[in-house]
Amino acid sequence: MATEFRVLGSVEAHDSGHLVDLGPARQRGVLAVLLVHANHPVPADQFLDHVWGEHLPQRGRDALYSYLSRLRAILASMSDVSLQRSSTGYRLVVDEAAVDVHRFRQLVTQARSCADDSEALVLFDRALALWRGTALAELDSPWFVAVRTALEAERRTAELDRADAALRCGRHAELLAELSTRAAQHPLDERLAGQVMLALYRSGRQADALHHYQRVREELAEQLGAAPEPALQQLHQSILTADDALAAPVTTSKITPRQLPPAPTGFTGRDAELDTLTGALDTADGATVLISGLAGAGGIGKTWLGLHWAHTHAERFPDGQLFVDLRGFSPDGEPVDPLTALRGFLDGLGVDTKGVFGGLAEHTARYRSELAGKKILVVLDNAATADQVVPLLPGTPSCTVLVTSRKILTPLVVRHNAGSLNLDVLSSAEAHALLAGRLGTDRVAAEPDAVAELIRLCGGYPLALSVIAGRAQAHPHLPLADFTTDLRAFGIDALDDADVSISLPAVLSWSLHGLTAQQRTAFALLGIAPGPDIGLAAAATLCGLPPVRMREILRHLVEASLVERRANDRYAMHDLMRAYAVSITREEVDEQTQDAALRRVLTFYSHTAHAADRLLDPHRPPIRLGPPAHGVQPQPLHDVSEAVAWFDTEHSVLLAAQRAAARHKWHLIVWQLAWTVDTFHNWRGDRHAKLATWQPALDAAEHLPEPVPGIYAHRRLGAVHAELGHHEEGISQLRQALALAEVHQDPLQLAATHRVLARAWARDDARQALDHAAQALDLFRVVGQPVWEADALNAVGWYAARVGQYDRARDHCQAALTLNRRHHNPEAEANTLDSLGYIAHHRGDHQESVSFYRQALTLFHDLGNAYEAANTLDNLGFPHVASGDRDQARAAWREAVELYRQQGRDEDASRVQSRLDSLDTNESTP
Repeated sequence: MATEFRVLGSVEAHDSGHLVDLGPARQRGVLAVLLVHANHPVPADQFLDHVWGEHLPQRGRDALYSYLSRLRAILASMSDVSLQRSSTGYRLVVDEAAVDVHRFRQLVTQARSCADDSEALVLFDRALALWRGTALAELDSPWFVAVRTALEAERRTAELDRADAALRCGRHAELLAELSTRAAQHPLDERLAGQVMLALYRSGRQADALHHYQRVREELAEQLGAAPEPALQQLHQSILTADDALAAPVTTSKITPRQLPPAPTGFTGRDAELDTLTGALDTADGATVLISGLAGAGGIGKTWLGLHWAHTHAERFPDGQLFVDLRGFSPDGEPVDPLTALRGFLDGLGVDTKGVFGGLAEHTARYRSELAGKKILVVLDNAATADQVVPLLPGTPSCTVLVTSRKILTPLVVRHNAGSLNLDVLSSAEAHALLAGRLGTDRVAAEPDAVAELIRLCGGYPLALSVIAGRAQAHPHLPLADFTTDLRAFGIDALDDADVSISLPAVLSWSLHGLTAQQRTAFALLGIAPGPDIGLAAAATLCGLPPVRMREILRHLVEASLVERRANDRYAMHDLMRAYAVSITREEVDEQTQDAALRRVLTFYSHTAHAADRLLDPHRPPIRLGPPAHGVQPQPLHDVSEAVAWFDTEHSVLLAAQRAAARHKWHLIVWQLAWTVDTFHNWRGDRHAKLATWQPALDAAEHLPEPVPGIYAHRRLGAVHAELGHHEEGISQLRQALALAEVHQDPLQLAATHRVLARAWARDDARQALDHAAQALDLFRVVGQPVWEADALNAVGWYAARVGQYDRARDHCQAALTLNRRHHNPEAEANTLDSLGYIAHHRGDHQESVSFYRQALTLFHDLGNAYEAANTLDNLGFPHVASGDRDQARAAWREAVELYRQQGRDEDASRVQSRLDSLDTNESTP
């Protein structure tokens, strides 16, 4: 929702995710009155009473009107909100679902009427997650105090209703701690007392349940001189007799997630640590949520230990295992957002995340509801902070959580009673076993003194031992004593320090020994290269070297285990190696040289991507990049298949390159990289990647002297927001693009923007879309752009068909087809054939429709445009059904479903699958 208002906490407004400045407290109070009375008029006198009470200033009405005027100005920029004045007062017209208090009441009402208690729990959780603290905080008139009290009562009742639903679902274990806390705050609440008693009894604590009843009875007698109500007395009697009717219902899981990565092979030692983890699990005994934090330096083996233990004890978690790499210390990307991790967990649990609304709080609530009462292991690997972990903690004592991090996450220990296990170096026996496993028992036994020296100098650090073992394996004829000489000379025993920035240079110094200055510089520069890996041509450009020389240097770095060689001449670094390379960069390369190297490789990516884009869409008006700088040789690409393959390989690198350019404020490169990858994103249907690249491009365009980059960025952002269903934001961006094009009198940009506006309006208003397409057509004809004229002709034809003007539609699309073939534009030709297929089908000529669709499909397949191929297959089924050829319709729709799923277009896949499922029993219509 674009606009949200909140009163269940401090009074706030959020517009498109941004907090709005609502002014002083009294002004927020005026807005709060309007929100509480949303869509109902509030007279001026009522405002004065509600906001000021007995403390009305002398010019109270003037102050009120001033606040209302300011609020009207603030609200004017928000969509679907207006402040209206009438003879009966002022009324805020707003969707009540956009106001948290009304949304809370809607959800609670839905939950109470829900026949399925599990679904009711989800609704209650969503409702209660809307509360952010004390309602109407900082507002203190008598009216606000009364409203606050009433809302708190509503909240308590909703909590009680939710607890009843949870108890009916058998989730007594997850409720017990929460209910006990509430009971201490409200000792005279008999309904709450009954819930606590039932939860205690179902948790096997009959005596505690009876004792709680006794305390409540005494409290009631002392405070009120009354006895417990009959319902509570009856519950007490049922607990005394262990009535079978009180037994918890049996619950079952929809899906048993098995998300653990494969168990590590060749795992050695760590017996004490494994016993500690197992002992913690044994002693927990379901009483509390168990959190064991594995802490230690990078490369010390935290993840391997965690996975080995998790696989060894998998049978103790019959309801499954969840795993996520939180990438807290990954140099080529940001830590995983908890919301992203939660959506992955919900997917693994079989929850349709499209039905989970709201943000982090709502997703956490749903996640904890799904885990309630289940025995599941949750492994949170490579965490950055406790704040990243806390939203991922289950709310039930039946689950176990294992966290790994390079830090000791003290807040988890303090706030959540977590057990912390600081992973230390390997013992001498364990280190000996590691070397024997890698080098063979015979070789290790042949040089016992040298092996003992290696273990001592490495300090039992697993990464150091692995590096040395790898070097020794690569040189099987060298005595192990040769390696001890280098290790001794470079002070490897500094590895005792758990600080990675201090210890890793010592670990890796042996591998750097013997490298030439040029090789050391190349290794250092590879550390600053954007993306998870790098190709030979890009590496050569980064280092300013010929590819032949770069290949030789990379061979030496691979042999030194500093760089990993992958298929197709690509090279990568482990996270630790990259961090070490970055630290070496400061010593080996001055800042000016670093910047020059990074600029070269970013220029390499932008020029190669531009050439690849020209192959994908040769009719797209190119941008002027300027000649590549000295030492930059863009990678040659010869045809569409090579261009697509290059984009597939380099996609994550290009996104990282744009982020690197943004960090350095190289605004033109930021914009150019967004432009060059846009066609590929269209072909792949990757709308989220488009959004991720065009937002920084728009920010960068503000710093560029020419207007076109800003117009283009607004237009592309508008297009992708519209594709993602963010209609208001999409139209807003497109209108900004249109306004800029009009100010700068750029008819080509005006035409292109009208064309995109047509697409944006297509779903909601086909006549609006047709109008914009017609304006685009007129402008493209004026500026003499026949290729884009053809595109606009097809668009007019398509939207004309959508409003039933089939003769006009056919004429325009036939004209578009002629132009596209004349200018050899196969992609546009395919799009036009698809339109003609649609028109023929709706004119009743189903055989001609099939012919058009088949021609379009052939072209899309030849081009490798799977996105549009899926859409055409989707359309193709309809004329097949209409002509009675259900087998052909079934084949087309099955292929469409497969392509949609490959592209992550799950909603489209589900839609077509539903059509397939009903094909044999129902008539399918477009």
